[in-house]
Amino acid sequence: MGQALSVYRNRADVLVLGLPRGGVPVAVEVARTLRAPLDAFVVRKLGTPGREELAMGAIASGGVRVLNAEVIAHYRISSASLDAVTKREEAELMRREQLYRGERPTIEAIGKIVILVDDGLATGSTMRAAVSALRELKPARIVVGVPVAAGAACEEFRSIADEMVCLTTPEPFNSVGAWYADFTQTTDAQVSELLAQRQLFPQGNV
Repeated sequence: MGQALSVYRNRADVLVLGLPRGGVPVAVEVARTLRAPLDAFVVRKLGTPGREELAMGAIASGGVRVLNAEVIAHYRISSASLDAVTKREEAELMRREQLYRGERPTIEAIGKIVILVDDGLATGSTMRAAVSALRELKPARIVVGVPVAAGAACEEFRSIADEMVCLTTPEPFNSVGAWYADFTQTTDAQVSELLAQRQLFPQGNV
């Protein structure tokens, strides 16, 4: 994955963000190859009540909340329902932030080229939420990088992100896990351990 993004190697304005949990191990390798700083970008989708797979918004690292006004209006989501879902997801986001980040400061993305990494894209809903939330942090450029994706999702992100890098789009796609020899789920403890090692990565001009 890192080689496909080698144009960003040794640049002082690049930041690699992995989407927990599965995107963090991939992001580690990207950051190591690019000699770039690494962090996690925790995103929680705000699922529409009764249709949880449909995002009516998202919250993310840095206190960001973005809402999908069309979905909220179409399904007549009340302020009370929206606030209830937000509160629940904020609790999980804070839990993960505290676990993964510890005492480290929040992400500084202003003016940077941010490479958002996940282990793959099926529908792309989580990554879509991540891109929307990250825009609120004012990066100079958002690059989405994944090893594998459904063809439709890969094409969609060419217009959502500033750049989309996808190594393969197999057909039929079926699922992300189908294209890994080992798709054992990454644990919170593993994410924390990987992020704790980030200072050991050699960094170019950072």
